Amino acid sequence: MSAVAADAVRWDAQRLAAWSDPRLSQVEAALSQWVGIDAPVLLGDAMRYAVLDGGKRLRPLLVFAASEAVGGQAEAALRAACAVELIHAYSLVHDDLPCMDNDVLRRGKPTVHVKFGEADALLAGDALQALAFELLTPEGDIAPAVQARLCRLLARAAGSQGMAGGQAIDLASVGLALDEAQLREMHRMKTGALLLGSVEMGAACAGAVEPASLQALRDYGAAIGLAFQVVDDILDVTADSQTLGKTAGKDAASDKPTYVSLLGLDGARAEAGTLLAQALAALDRSALADTAALRALAHMVVDRDR
Repeated sequence: MSAVAADAVRWDAQRLAAWSDPRLSQVEAALSQWVGIDAPVLLGDAMRYAVLDGGKRLRPLLVFAASEAVGGQAEAALRAACAVELIHAYSLVHDDLPCMDNDVLRRGKPTVHVKFGEADALLAGDALQALAFELLTPEGDIAPAVQARLCRLLARAAGSQGMAGGQAIDLASVGLALDEAQLREMHRMKTGALLLGSVEMGAACAGAVEPASLQALRDYGAAIGLAFQVVDDILDVTADSQTLGKTAGKDAASDKPTYVSLLGLDGARAEAGTLLAQALAALDRSALADTAALRALAHMVVDRDR
């Protein structure tokens, strides 16, 4: 089935669940086996609390979908999926700290520093970051070149040119009036880089991918990464804390620039639709045989209510 034909029979929620549920079960089982097991008791408890039993697991699903689209190695995809989720979890632990966003609710439960204290939350985030790279470098069947590529992609997505850099810009932008280009760049780094990195890591599980197909996947990941943040900004003003599993209205209360504050609610919704169209168009250009899962995840990002 061509990419265009695949989109014509867009997956419904049941078909997406049939694809995603077994992969999510794999991720949960692997994370339960790997996270915090050999750590000192309190640190291990904080690590597991931060990672297990919560979250959409969008980033692991993007890894699996991209890997399957290019014929990637299953073991590499599983480890990459878990590694990117660990980086995401560590970033949430640190972002919620009083010195950052000072939040008390995450995934419908108290944040890690509220539950375990600031020091153990900081250490748990550090340990999760380190474990992510350990998972990407096992002894076994994953080629060293693939391991190195996965580590490089994850480090770039998480570092000063990606997630950490975006968070720094975000903290420095409180109370400032950013224009659309500045806001887009901030969110491309803070949120989008790790989502794009998830797609790139999935593609890297195959070793070699045609350059045109790889660029199309990158364009898809960039569009989805930004769309995710636009929808987050929308939900921050339209959903309640119980639905979101985190504190609603926090951005406005903190005087942070958002797509809603810049474009208005209708403008932000239109921007999310535009980015979805860009993501699907990128998959049309990819010339990959099966992009149905990637398409379904793109719709899920834009249509979600939490």
